[in-house]
Amino acid sequence: MKNITLKQLRYFEALARHGHFGQAAAASAISQPALSVQIKELERELGLPLFERSARRVALTGFGADFALRVRDILRAVDELGELAQASGDQMAGRLRIGVIPTIAPYLLPRLIGALTLSHPGLEVNIRETLTSRLLEELHSGRLDTAILALPVSEPGLQEASLFSEEFLLVRPQSDADNPVPGPAALSEMRLLLLEEGHCFRDQALSFCATRSAIGSDGLDGSTLSTLVQMVGAGIGVTLIPEMALPVETRSATVSTARFSGTPPSRRIGMVWRKTTPLADKLENIAQVVAEVGESLISEARTQPAMARHQA
Repeated sequence: MKNITLKQLRYFEALARHGHFGQAAAASAISQPALSVQIKELERELGLPLFERSARRVALTGFGADFALRVRDILRAVDELGELAQASGDQMAGRLRIGVIPTIAPYLLPRLIGALTLSHPGLEVNIRETLTSRLLEELHSGRLDTAILALPVSEPGLQEASLFSEEFLLVRPQSDADNPVPGPAALSEMRLLLLEEGHCFRDQALSFCATRSAIGSDGLDGSTLSTLVQMVGAGIGVTLIPEMALPVETRSATVSTARFSGTPPSRRIGMVWRKTTPLADKLENIAQVVAEVGESLISEARTQPAMARHQA
């Protein structure tokens, strides 16, 4: 096994993750033939096939699946050696891989990147926007250093840092602006537009309603909050959005917004990272910057023109 290289292990991990030579090659920034050669050399050195190949797909063999678990541990340990060097400095510098869920990224990132540039001038921020489940998977495997998402995640091995909370607001057609704000039971009877399955914000919105059945079953799920708000503007239904999205999403839509009275629906935003990472202390400092930016966005959203607060 003397000839196995770290580069081969990274190529193997990419192919195991994507299940497609072309996608794995693109993710690894090499040509597909070069990736194929490296995988074949790795299999030759091991003496066993790692993948089952067909015209349409690439799948791990039983040995390949076991091998993948060990490889991910090795690559994570190697990445943490680099993190150890980062952590040894007075201030965090170098590459920082941050994952963010889609219902936070468009609103937080523009200001956050600027704030991090000022507070950590030597930092190179790489952003990955995807769903919570994928962020957690990539965090565990070492492909991300930290993630900004809705808490709690309650994942073994991950440290959670609470940053700020925000309410959910009702978005409805402009013609409904003077109507009473529906409570949870009334809302569940309306055509509530939701994000598609997999978004945690969908589940959070549903949990506010009196029933989870029938909602979103009429094919009106959207992939982004922008889509949902524009659909509301077209008179198709109503939706909920987080406070930080208010200035952006209602800027060009003919809609009205309202806050719920009593105990409104809300979510808690936080950062998570591996408990084993040497960057833990530095990530605490990054989390403070994220919290400051998030709190300023929420404060600005609450200075928007007065909205209805009466509830049916």
